[in-house]
Amino acid sequence: MVESPCVACCRLNADKVCVGCFRHITEIVDWNKRTDSENYAILQKLAKRKQDADLQQLRDTETSPITQAEWLAAKLQARKD
Repeated sequence: MVESPCVACCRLNADKVCVGCFRHITEIVDWNKRTDSENYAILQKLAKRKQDADLQQLRDTETSPITQAEWLAAKLQARKD
């Protein structure tokens, strides 16, 4: 099982990407239900996001906590994909 990259800093930027772990909300939900290969693919995407964020200093942008409504909507979207 691929360990979650969560750093317990769940705050989303305007693109709905967590500024702690750099996963999109749809990648956060159901992490433990995905296959290892799916999670490795997500880890590759978030590595690029983190690099881009470091270059653009996106960590300092306005963020908001994940709401229950956002979580549920992302969960539904993840199950459709």
